[in-house]
Amino acid sequence: MNEILTPFEVKMNKTMDNLREEYANIRAGRANPHLLDKLKVDYYGMPTGLQQVANISVPEARVIMIQPWESKMIKEIEKAILASDIGITPSNDGKIIRLTFPELTEDRRKDLSKDVRKKAEEAKVAIRNIRRDANDTIKKAGKEISEDEVKKMETDAQKMTDRFIEEIDKVAADKTKEIMTV
Repeated sequence: MNEILTPFEVKMNKTMDNLREEYANIRAGRANPHLLDKLKVDYYGMPTGLQQVANISVPEARVIMIQPWESKMIKEIEKAILASDIGITPSNDGKIIRLTFPELTEDRRKDLSKDVRKKAEEAKVAIRNIRRDANDTIKKAGKEISEDEVKKMETDAQKMTDRFIEEIDKVAADKTKEIMTV
């Protein structure tokens, strides 16, 4: 039984991980160093992750501080930040780059919370599609196992789906609360 449902649970976990990653990239008016996770900097001709060329810290609630290990990297890091979709202009004092996040307006908060709900709904659809695939696999396996086992596995697949949908709702509610908190 487990060997049939296990790959589907793995897929559902990947869907949850993807949703959390997408939520981490949504700005909530607070400085979140994860916004810079996908940022690549030209380091001696090689695209390199920002974390590999600089120290990133959050000294205040709305400021990210980037301290390059090599001072000549400041221009490259600023160029990468300006080319990204972060939407924040970096400022530097020759040694440290600061990203200051402005307070979110009420309209922007509402737009972001709509985006959170949309991403949650997409994740729920993905989970339900995985359940459908699991049920198809269970039905195909139904030739070798008893009808009771098929029913039990379908029930287990539904319980697993319900558990993940509930988790999506909780994560979405937490992110919406974070966004709407002034």
